[in-house]
Amino acid sequence: MLSLFRHKRQKSPPPPAINVAEGYLPIESPHNLLAAEHRRQLLDRIWQYTALSHQQFSQLYLHPIHRYAELVQQLPASETHHHAYLGGMLDHGLELVACSLKLRQSYLLPTGAAPEDQAAQTDAWSAGIAYGALLHDIGKIAVDLLVERQDGHLWHPWQGSLDQPYRFRYIKGRDYHLHGAAAGLLYTQILDRPILDWLSGFPSLWASLLYVLAGQYERAGVLGELVLQADRVSTAQNIGGNPSKALQAPIHSLQHHLIGGLRHLVQHELKLNQPGATGWLTQDALWLVSKTVTDKLRAYLLSQSIEGVPSSNLAVFDELQSHGLVESTPEGKAIWTAHVTQGTWQQSFTFLRLQPALIWGNEDRPEVFSGTVSVTLDDHPADAPPPAPAPKAGGTGSHQNQSLEDPMAMEDADYLGTLLDMFKMGEPEVRDAPSENALEVSSPPADSPGQVFLNWVKEGIQSHKLIINDSKAKIHTVDGSVFLVTPGIFQRYVQEFPGIPKGANQENGEWRWVQKQFESLKTHRKRADGLNIWVCQVEGPRKKAKLKGYLLENSALFFEAGSIPTDNPFLKLEK
Repeated sequence: MLSLFRHKRQKSPPPPAINVAEGYLPIESPHNLLAAEHRRQLLDRIWQYTALSHQQFSQLYLHPIHRYAELVQQLPASETHHHAYLGGMLDHGLELVACSLKLRQSYLLPTGAAPEDQAAQTDAWSAGIAYGALLHDIGKIAVDLLVERQDGHLWHPWQGSLDQPYRFRYIKGRDYHLHGAAAGLLYTQILDRPILDWLSGFPSLWASLLYVLAGQYERAGVLGELVLQADRVSTAQNIGGNPSKALQAPIHSLQHHLIGGLRHLVQHELKLNQPGATGWLTQDALWLVSKTVTDKLRAYLLSQSIEGVPSSNLAVFDELQSHGLVESTPEGKAIWTAHVTQGTWQQSFTFLRLQPALIWGNEDRPEVFSGTVSVTLDDHPADAPPPAPAPKAGGTGSHQNQSLEDPMAMEDADYLGTLLDMFKMGEPEVRDAPSENALEVSSPPADSPGQVFLNWVKEGIQSHKLIINDSKAKIHTVDGSVFLVTPGIFQRYVQEFPGIPKGANQENGEWRWVQKQFESLKTHRKRADGLNIWVCQVEGPRKKAKLKGYLLENSALFFEAGSIPTDNPFLKLEK
């Protein structure tokens, strides 16, 4: 399969900085533009996700991508934010297609349709999602840039592809929301008549795609959410989580308003470094209580009549993380759990962690907290040995002994591997209907603790908040049964319901308490030696690892008869 794009491999040079003052950029053919190694890898990955024949893939994907490349040439995706280099628009488009198709694998679409209808529409929905992702930012080349041909005439993309060397500059004072509505000027140059005729035969898909192309994501349902999630992933990977880049964001952008709101709250409203405070400043970080501060941030932005303020805290966490305004945990999450101690007073909180320079810059800061803020470390299940430590950066440790919760860890540490790692493959916050404050809910429904946990798992699977059989997923299907990864699934649960296990032994940890409540239900299958924890071998083309977890006796707890997904091909249960 991969040989389709390997006509002549070449090492991809780093993207050049934008500097067109000295001359014009040459017109490149789509073949040359897509010949760079990282773009070939993305095309390979897109083909793998579609599982189509060569002919079908060429018709539905390669031809539109070639037309897209021919139109955008070497134009960047932004002036100072993400993919702000020559060729950035093409890279961003390919990354969005790959990411959105990966996310799409967790969905049966259209939602609520009969299984036979979903099966019949699989290829159409995949293609529609890919087209929405590819064309997500295409309007930028129509309304954000002035492009001059070598003959001195301005070029507009609705005129057709460039036919002369060109140079460009960004329009000062442009409307940063206009490009979302400008895709309608161009998408018929990318999607030909047969494709549009085909898609229009699926009313639900057709409506969602048209809403995305009109910039009305709130009306586009799952398709719109997948495109936006993929956009956050691609953007976050490119900006590298660097707050200094986020500070360069356009003045009307959401990330600019988020920075301004956080600065206002910290400098004028929030108490710091004392019992009852909502933030603590240490030498290397500012720790803000996540739910309280995010509630205040949304309220402040709404009071300032800021448009586009996310409607839930979960969406705010996504925005803050994708723009590099908060630091991610080692697991790639926005929310940290840490213990604050000052003298005899101590308390645990869930936090957002920021770089102090994001708030104060060169201004005087408050004194550093005299107590301690200690990150709560993950433990390992009582009846399973702790995993071997991962090799240090730059080391030569064997992958064979590396303990990973990553059944699809097959990439080298290259461009595509970095992208897919930033892609939150383990727990993408993809959902049909985001729930308010999903990471911090005050209390769960009244029931036995173990059953409440199982109900949460079932609801998470059905709503797609918890995905299965994906890289770093906490739920897999193995040997015809459901496999719950430990401790990850229990840690995820207590993150969403902080402080709920009132009977938990603080010395053992909340997630361990939830795990014991689950075990008490006796819904899991024990091993022949009487232990609870099973081990799965994770095998990819280049890496091997082990995954530990519980194997359920009855998959009907989560799935209806006949609807359990096929086994994860990368996992093999150790007997």
